[in-house]
Amino acid sequence: MMDKEDFKYKDRLIKGVTEDQHFKISVVKTTDVVKTARQRHQLSLLNTVLLGRALTGAMLMASELKGEERIQLRMEGNGPVGMLVAEANRVGEMRGYVQHPNAELDYSKEDQELGNGIGIGVMIFSKTLYNESNPRTSTVKLVKGDVTADLAHYMVQSEQIPSAVMLDVGIDDEGNVGEAGGVLIQRLPDAPDGKIDELQNNLEELNSINALLRNDYYIDDIMQMAASPLPVKELDRQPVDFFCRCTRKRFKNALKMVTYDELKEMRHEGQELVCHYCNERYDISPEEIDDIIDNAKAKLN
Repeated sequence: MMDKEDFKYKDRLIKGVTEDQHFKISVVKTTDVVKTARQRHQLSLLNTVLLGRALTGAMLMASELKGEERIQLRMEGNGPVGMLVAEANRVGEMRGYVQHPNAELDYSKEDQELGNGIGIGVMIFSKTLYNESNPRTSTVKLVKGDVTADLAHYMVQSEQIPSAVMLDVGIDDEGNVGEAGGVLIQRLPDAPDGKIDELQNNLEELNSINALLRNDYYIDDIMQMAASPLPVKELDRQPVDFFCRCTRKRFKNALKMVTYDELKEMRHEGQELVCHYCNERYDISPEEIDDIIDNAKAKLN
């Protein structure tokens, strides 16, 4: 059972604005989110860090949306990870997966870097907004493949918003997830030129998110430290979780889209359907498939 102290330091996102109205800042703690993603997908250390950063970055970006609008961040490259997908929405739900969850790097090779996991490739960034039938999609080349630099590059190239980004997933000597989280600072229209570069330098001089959280600094403290010396006013805060809206009913409905002939091939075996995003498994019995076939046959008559 979670005690008061644990609840106090639960995964959350906080939003604020500097008192001069020149910068907005979001800070998120995603420790339990990353641990859940690793457990659900049985991720290697490489994928734990990359997907953890991507989930954290997607949540920071989604904090600028409304209601249940959502962000999808997809990275595709020629590295051993292959493809990585992370989604987040404004209400604090995150989910994601990687193409090759067991992928690792050969660290015996010289100049091996985290970004080599995804390698040379692209980032495809999608926003699903209210009152728009199709997502808004932008594609940029990967600059490092480490997620952090690529997200900052995307913000400048596609959003045309000068930003400072810090994403971190801590791994201890035993290979366990320590603490995880991130910071996003975005320049507002009236901000003086060059000030965002000072804030980026400020972020780079801070201890890692992992170290700060492990030393009992929380998202409130990190927000003030990241914007220093500018005072920050809190605007909003909310819990965040690894959460997928897949259900057994949705998977059964998806089977109704399968052709009549394909359904007949399944009828004697049943099906185990797996959600890519959360790795949840749903068993659909032969009897249930028979019912779907009967309904499909009725529609053909």
